[in-house]
Amino acid sequence: MHWKRWTALALFALLLAGCSSGPARRVSEPSARIQQLTVRADGAWSVELRIENFSSVPMRFENLDLAVKVADAETGRLRAQPNLSIGPESADVITVAVTPDAAGKFAAADALASGRSLSYSLSGRIDATPDEAKQRSFDLERNGVLTPAPGLPGVLR
Repeated sequence: MHWKRWTALALFALLLAGCSSGPARRVSEPSARIQQLTVRADGAWSVELRIENFSSVPMRFENLDLAVKVADAETGRLRAQPNLSIGPESADVITVAVTPDAAGKFAAADALASGRSLSYSLSGRIDATPDEAKQRSFDLERNGVLTPAPGLPGVLR
């Protein structure tokens, strides 16, 4: 009878030790999208870029280099070194200045003047470091649509 107690206690301790590993640490590809594009008086854009961390661990976003396409042509590049930590399954916003080419300026001005939407795509790379790991580069391909913000001249959301 005494051995049954020791066997049950050993099995319980083994079961308890198996539960101590904690939740799985998953690193998923991050994403980014334009949350707001403001056309400044000089024709340059101020882009509020939403960076999304879909991982179960915090990530530090160090560099990004994304081509912006509107009207099926590359109109500029979003380049930044945000050095921004984003918690697990969270997002944050950075502001990046862009000087678009003439076609990009025209497409944004046309969308604002006519009240129509503006389709865009982002493609490039985001460098991020998962918590307690080494830096990784993630490729990004994202399509989106911006529409004029009512009451906010020069703003697409």
